[in-house]
Amino acid sequence: MAQRTERADALRNREAVLAAADALFAASTSPHSVSMDDIAAAAGVGKGTLFRRFGDRAGLIGAVIASRLDPLQQSVREAQDAAGSSPRQLVLDLLDASLRFKIENRNLMTAAEDAGLSSPYQAEHYGWWHEILRAALDQVPGVHNADFTAHALLAAIRADLVAHLIDDQKMTPEGLRSSLAAYVDNVLGGSSHQPGTRKDA
Repeated sequence: MAQRTERADALRNREAVLAAADALFAASTSPHSVSMDDIAAAAGVGKGTLFRRFGDRAGLIGAVIASRLDPLQQSVREAQDAAGSSPRQLVLDLLDASLRFKIENRNLMTAAEDAGLSSPYQAEHYGWWHEILRAALDQVPGVHNADFTAHALLAAIRADLVAHLIDDQKMTPEGLRSSLAAYVDNVLGGSSHQPGTRKDA
């Protein structure tokens, strides 16, 4: 019974830490302003608990991102299942879904890039996302190197760039999504409808 109680307490602590970190990054004006001390205090746990559970700041940020990926993965499934989508439109819808996730979670994602999970390219979710996009690009006529093109398109929606354009350059989310659609059009050739006609952020 004592072991079960300990496991239940550990699970509650983990959920409290993830919720506190998520809320603090969402409310912060800068990803650098959220410290491990802040997260521990907001979660009502000792700082040592954070390091024992998550290892370091990068590990904690990675766990928070993992807990936030469900909406993005649902958007990906919807894009893949959409009837009548051309391969090019699927690429645009996938990138638009990722961009909306980056916009909504830009402080958290910028913190992940800073803490690097050492480099964004080493993060598990990057590999997952790159493979999905590469597979879609493989079906687009005229794309000769889907692997590189996937990396290049993902570079256009890095979290630090998204944060810079929205927070520093005061670009609107709608303007950023429209610019991304135009950029993808230029890369892939042809024309496609602007994002948001099927689903909006």
